[in-house]
Amino acid sequence: MEHSNALISNDAVVFGLLMAILAFVFRTSNSSDPRLRKFYGIVPMLLLCYFLPSLLNTLGIVDGEHSQLYFVASRYLLPACLILLTLSVDLKEIVKLGYKPLVMFLTGTVGVILGGPLAILIVSYFNPDLVGGAGPEAVWRGMTTVAGSWIGGGANQAAMYEVFNPSNTLFGIMVTVDIIVAEVWMIFLLIGIGKKEKIDRFFKADASSVKQLQSKMEAYSLSIAKNPSTTDLMMMLGIAFGATAFAHFSADLIAPFIKETAPVLERFSLTSKFFWLIVIATTIGVFLSFTKVREYEGAGASKIGTVFIFILVATIGMKMDIRSLADHPGLFLVGGIWMLIHIVLLVVVGLIIRAPYFFLAVGSKANIGGAASAPVLAAAFHPALAPVGVLLAVFGYVLGTYGAWLCGLLMQAAAPM
Repeated sequence: MEHSNALISNDAVVFGLLMAILAFVFRTSNSSDPRLRKFYGIVPMLLLCYFLPSLLNTLGIVDGEHSQLYFVASRYLLPACLILLTLSVDLKEIVKLGYKPLVMFLTGTVGVILGGPLAILIVSYFNPDLVGGAGPEAVWRGMTTVAGSWIGGGANQAAMYEVFNPSNTLFGIMVTVDIIVAEVWMIFLLIGIGKKEKIDRFFKADASSVKQLQSKMEAYSLSIAKNPSTTDLMMMLGIAFGATAFAHFSADLIAPFIKETAPVLERFSLTSKFFWLIVIATTIGVFLSFTKVREYEGAGASKIGTVFIFILVATIGMKMDIRSLADHPGLFLVGGIWMLIHIVLLVVVGLIIRAPYFFLAVGSKANIGGAASAPVLAAAFHPALAPVGVLLAVFGYVLGTYGAWLCGLLMQAAAPM
């Protein structure tokens, strides 16, 4: 397929470039070189995974608009990674953690769902144009992708991009708003770890439950770890793509049926094949988590899913033109207000239930950072606690599609006409 005005039009070559970029970012971000460690302490790795591919499009090396790579990644890798990430969620284990981490996690989710429309309402009082727009340029559409990222992760963000269809320009801006605002909050959370005893005293929290949790998770981590065989890898891929095929088959039946029998439901995205693809894939993953299939997490199911996510991230980045970022600086204010609502709600609920700082921090990042940063933050408290971040973040993948969709509808209602 010829791509207009692009230096490289062969998608096989473009895919090789994207994989090389991802390999470069992962290799350098895990380097022991102090200069690189300092660089990645300032510039988030995820931002580079979006930004570097966007340079290929901005400089005219590739044509992200006409490339088929994003279509392949979003229709095949996205549902597959959702299945791989959600099949490991252990709802029983989450319940055993006690009510406080769950309450803080769900509070963070509610903070994102309500924070989006509230931020639009607040900003619309003094600058309605900033949160206005129509069609694909409507700001609320772009904000739905942030909601997907802040409740679930990159996969849910891509799902909202497909369901609500913001323009590529608006989406590129929102990706940057998402990452920068989230990383600023991450900095404050990491600073708080050094003051966790003072914060726990402020919350009047008993942190002994965190130590008990640490012992539980050390045993849990050892019980599921295994060296994956070729059979394990083929089984995981077979399950992921087999379930993806079923999701496609079901979506092809359900969406046209609803469109024909209840066209009014189109406003809720229920006539979208992609919406049903994502919902069915997520539901299959949750169902599999109650079976022995979930044991494949020990063989690296979530790692394969994460690889798929980053390929998707790179193909999304390839569609962006970074020259558009300077056009909407006010949207960073909207993102900041949104995050502040999320934080205030967490603090208020944390004070009410006397939650340890660990539960507040990980509950927040399991939403805002997802599986990419929640384990990192949890491990900053103690390495054995990293799986807690994974556990809650995977639960976020389950809620991400549904919560972000609800948030999108609320933002659509709150947006100025």
